[in-house]
Amino acid sequence: MSSDKKIFKRVQKHLRRDVWEAWQQYSLIENGDKVMVCLSGGKDSYTLLDILLHYQKESDIDFSIVAVNLDQKQPGFPEEVLPKYLSDLGVDFRIEAKDTYSIVKATIEEGKTMCSLCSRLRRGNLYRMADELQATKIALGHHRDDIIETFFMNLFNGSRIETMPPKYVTDDNRHIVIRPLAFCKESEIALYAEEKAFPIIPCTLCGSQENLMRKKVKKMIGEWETEYPGRSSSIFNSLKHINPSHLLDNRLFDFSSLEEIRDLGSNQ
Repeated sequence: MSSDKKIFKRVQKHLRRDVWEAWQQYSLIENGDKVMVCLSGGKDSYTLLDILLHYQKESDIDFSIVAVNLDQKQPGFPEEVLPKYLSDLGVDFRIEAKDTYSIVKATIEEGKTMCSLCSRLRRGNLYRMADELQATKIALGHHRDDIIETFFMNLFNGSRIETMPPKYVTDDNRHIVIRPLAFCKESEIALYAEEKAFPIIPCTLCGSQENLMRKKVKKMIGEWETEYPGRSSSIFNSLKHINPSHLLDNRLFDFSSLEEIRDLGSNQ
């Protein structure tokens, strides 16, 4: 076996293991689920679909998959790519065209970040499609690096400790959103996608913006990782080991009860 083939096999094993670990820890998909896999045409969502199709065949969990794509009418978007790819796979799918591109371009001032409005418009349409398809889970392709970057973006810009959870219920309590790639490294996803030769479709909205805060945070974390290998893993693992009594949020921990606890202890 060639060295490239060995690397691919190792990466494939890691990705499948990481997805299964997140799946088990957070009960991502259960028997009877209809999982709506959101495809953007990027490496992450292709990898997500690929691994879920693997476990649909190889696991003892009975669930169905429908792939969806929101065609946002970006100039030059190759409309034929995803239908051909999904048809060749034999995957049930739905492509829906909504010109959110024009709305974003008309609303956001040149040079300003488009991500917030773009994602909000996309999210609303995906939730509607989930209702229409009667999907019980909505699967997104965010990975470990996205989660770490979002943590720092919220820390620096939002003054809050918050990131992307592997599983959550929407504000209206109508949909459960899952992130099966939550434990997966972006570097391994990139290698996997290249070897699998997924038909990548570049984004001409956020993908074209060079000064995004997320890109700056990604660069910062990359520099840390270069100087201190393993730092990203330490940061990620810390997000799974939270001690509310050693933070400052009195909504999560009742600091006012400590005197009572002390008194009870001293009387024993």
